[in-house]
Amino acid sequence: MKRKYRKSSFKNKRLKQQQQQQILKMSSSIDFIASLISIQTNLYRIGGPIIIIIGTTSSIISLIVFCKKVLRKNPCSVYFVAFNVINFLYVYASILPTSLSLGYAFHFVTENLPICRLIIYTTFLFDCLSPFYLIMASVDRILITSSNVSVRQRSTCRLAYKCIIGGALFWMLFQSHALVWTNILQVESNYLYCYFSPGIYFTFIAYYSLIIKGILVPLLMASLGLWTIKNIRNIRRIRVNPHLIMPRVRITNTTTTLLNSKDRQLVLILLVNIIIYILFSFMLTAVAMYEQITQNDTKSFEQIQIDLFARNVAIFSTYIPFCVNSYINLFVSNTFRNEVKHIISCK
Repeated sequence: MKRKYRKSSFKNKRLKQQQQQQILKMSSSIDFIASLISIQTNLYRIGGPIIIIIGTTSSIISLIVFCKKVLRKNPCSVYFVAFNVINFLYVYASILPTSLSLGYAFHFVTENLPICRLIIYTTFLFDCLSPFYLIMASVDRILITSSNVSVRQRSTCRLAYKCIIGGALFWMLFQSHALVWTNILQVESNYLYCYFSPGIYFTFIAYYSLIIKGILVPLLMASLGLWTIKNIRNIRRIRVNPHLIMPRVRITNTTTTLLNSKDRQLVLILLVNIIIYILFSFMLTAVAMYEQITQNDTKSFEQIQIDLFARNVAIFSTYIPFCVNSYINLFVSNTFRNEVKHIISCK
């Protein structure tokens, strides 16, 4: 009897210890999830308004500078005007609603389906147009840095306006699917979010975002940037040895100084903006790749929360290139700094 009693008491102790360990694990898991939610909330509650103010100021400063008479006749400046208009709209179409939702629990987007669809549509539209205009500005810089006179002559404001309007119309039509297949989805009894409907369409959007936005766009930007650098090096080589220019091209002051100071400054601004865009897009690309690899895995509630946290932090990092371009321009460009000084001094 005593042995049986000892065995049963030993089993009870082990059960109690296991229960206590499970309770400790659950409590630590709950604390960990709560800390992640707190960090995410504070990131959007504090960081959201800051980045909105910074982004608004940045876009306005850049628009004023690039619209000045000194720069507005340059095709690259025309692209930068369009680029900054889109960045300004993106701040209030995407960053503001997300900050209100995740930072202040103000879920007005999930309370109205038309607003939900409009927000997703404009977010995807502006998120495509902004890098598109950077890419077109890169193409313009490739044209203007070419050692071939006929190629340089193709860099015109008329072509820039056509590309801006044509690109806007194309992406408006291409992203119109968001106005139809976006819905308010329910994950839990008290959690709603606005996103694409699950199924084949959601899978298509996931792969589109990963392949086009995450991989091809940064690669295209990097390739065009390197091409521009190569053209600039060729120009310097021609300056050192003018006889490298083809005999049929007449050597004049305009051909030996193929790239003026303003064009060089615009090239530098463009290259730095491309680098910033690629750097801050990398985190979301990595998260998207991880989500696609693990999409069929069975995940715990804790792992789901970790994935959501990583995605929301990555999304916040993608906001930075839309909000800091004028401050980067101030740092890298003498022309931009001088124009800002003239604006401040009301000259």
